[in-house]
Order: sequence, then C-alpha cells, then structure tokens
Amino acid sequence: MTFNPLEERGIPLDRQLRNWRELNVTPIDPDHADPYTRCRIITMNGIESEAIMFNRHLARHCPDLEDRQQLAETRFIEAQQQRVVNWLLPGLASVLETTLAYEQVATDLTAWVARMEPDPYLKQAYQFGLLEDFDHLYRYANLFEMIEHRKAEKIVDQLTEVIPARPTRLHQRHPVDNVREPYDRNAAAPISKLHALTIMSAEQQTLNFYMNVGPMYMEPIARQLYQEISLIEEEHVTHYESLVDPGETWWEQLVNHEYNECYLYHSFMETETDPKVRAIWELHLNMELEHLRIAADMMRRHDGREPQEILAPRLPAPVRFEPNKSYIREVIATQIDYTTLGTGYVQEAHERFQRWQEQIHGDQEPPSERVIDENRAKSGREYRLETEGAHPMYSLRPH
Repeated sequence: MTFNPLEERGIPLDRQLRNWRELNVTPIDPDHADPYTRCRIITMNGIESEAIMFNRHLARHCPDLEDRQQLAETRFIEAQQQRVVNWLLPGLASVLETTLAYEQVATDLTAWVARMEPDPYLKQAYQFGLLEDFDHLYRYANLFEMIEHRKAEKIVDQLTEVIPARPTRLHQRHPVDNVREPYDRNAAAPISKLHALTIMSAEQQTLNFYMNVGPMYMEPIARQLYQEISLIEEEHVTHYESLVDPGETWWEQLVNHEYNECYLYHSFMETETDPKVRAIWELHLNMELEHLRIAADMMRRHDGREPQEILAPRLPAPVRFEPNKSYIREVIATQIDYTTLGTGYVQEAHERFQRWQEQIHGDQEPPSERVIDENRAKSGREYRLETEGAHPMYSLRPH
C-alpha cells in the first residue's frame, strides 16, 4: 500500500488546537513498556524540537507579516505536539535511565539509517557516528551501575548490547575535521535528505539534553562525564548538519521538515506496539499532513516550484527500531580505528588529531576512562551486556 502525504487530507489547522485535558497524556510505564516505544518517543521529541527551531529561525528571516503569522500558528501546534510526545516519558525514570534510552535511540536509529542509506559517503558518516554513540552507551551504563546500583539491561532489555566501541576519549577532534561534504540537493535520493534530517535532529536534542542535565548531578564523575560527552555531541551535530545541502532554499527546507515528520509519524504508527501511543502517532500524522500542505503552498508561492520536484512520490519503507547487534559488530570490526581528516576518513591518528587530543585531555585521564576504572574498583568488574559471542578490543593505531 502506497502513501503519498501530498495527496492525503489532514486535519484543518483551525481544528488542531488542544486543551489542557487533551494535552495531559498518560506516560508510559517504565517497568513494562517496550524499550523501543520509549525510543520512538525520544526520536519524535527530537524531530518536533527541530521542526520548532527551524520554523522559528525561518520566521526571523521572513519579511512578510502574513508568512510570519502563518509560521507562528503552525509552530504553536508543533509546540503542543512536542509537549505531548515528551510528556509520554515517565516522571519515575531517573535522568540516567533516560540517558541510556537516548543512547539506545542513537545506536539503533543510526544503525538502521546506515543500513538503509543508498549513498556510500552518507552511509560512512552514519557508521562513523554510530560507533561513538554506541561507546557512550557503554560509559553511561557503567555510571548507572556505579551511582544507582542498577544494570542497563533494565532499560535497553536484550535489544541493544552494551560493549565498548571506538573509545570515547578518541572522539575529540579538531572542529574542522567534523565538517562533512553535503549531499547534492539536485541529485540526492529523497530518502537521503530524510535520513540527514532525522539523525541531525536526534543528535541535536541529545546535545541539548546533556547540556541541561549534566550540571544537576552532585557526583563529580557524573558531572564530568556528561560534560565530556556533551562536547562530543556538539561534534556530532556539526557532523550531521553539514550533510544537508546549504543550497536548499528556506521554503524547500520547510517542506523537507514537514515531509519528514509525516514520514516518521507514519512509520511509528505502523510499527508501534502500545495502542495508546500509536493513537498519538496517528493523530499527529493527520496534523502534519496539513502542515505539509501549508508548507507546500508557501514553497509554490515563494520558490515558484512544485514540492513534487524534491519529494518522493510516496513514503519510503517505515523506519524501524529493531536490534542491530550483528551489523554493529561488523562495523566495529572494520571501522573502529577510523578518525576524520578534513571531510574524509583515515585509519591513522594524524598530527592534527594527536595535537587536539593532547590539548583537550592534557595529562589527565578523561572522565570516560575514569568511570570505567571507578566502577571496576567499586563493583569488581566493569559493566557489559553481551548477548552473543565474544567482543574483541581495538584501539586507534598510532600515527
């Protein structure tokens, strides 16, 4: 069955406003919910947050009053959607529980996108970031065991492994080496544009989350680990946002954002296991269809082009949260010793990389290494969750 959002009718914008009772959604049960339901919630919160942020920046550059008013009206509905989605997360969950879920999103969503991406250069970008977020999950899992005395499998279940990947201490790079070449908006497959927006949005919300919650901890090692990894998320946002062609017009980007929201809400509606959450995905999809129609009209008016020129004629196969254990192990085995040089990738720790490492780490072990050492000293071993086979250890080869 094909689904073309441009041909579907959504809920008229003047009927999308919800009252407080309707916004007061029941959160998921942290002890019984499908971990991938939580992943879908976190993903859509990131997508909605990016949609709001982009809309706001567009409005700041828009001279026409009526356009700004139209953007404001749509943006308020997007803001309600974001609150509903984010408020599905349970208040009972600790910040570290949510952090582990964020990294499960980063791991399994990025792995799925990398598997599905048709462009080799873009695929490499996702595989590179995947090994770093996967290692962050391992570091936070050890912090979780050390300060909350609980194990990460309570959060990720047996769906995602918790093992080392590219060591977090090696993720710090000179900023110029975090900028990638963008896709060509005139040649890229429509799915490639959606992938770039999706992963950029997910990483951006992770960056913001870690910046906000890190200082709230009293434990020095927790504060320091969030600080270290939040700076790496800064690198990741640069890495992913640079994949988007800067030649896209504001209105073209607006249409891409709205189409991507339709795509993801439709994907999650098709794959959601919780009926109450699925109903929210379906409702929001029907809202986004109208937002897309409005954006398409604005693109026609300002760019003089039809949205069909840049969009897929029907939605791609649904985005799926599913285990990616074998795929991640394969990427670890073949790419763990990669770093970046300019807009490319190398397997040697080049001079600029080594100099940056020396400057940022100084003569101290970074928090990502100390958290493993401290948990090993406290628990008698580091925390891992291996569900199949043995895991070899790797490190970057010296220059």
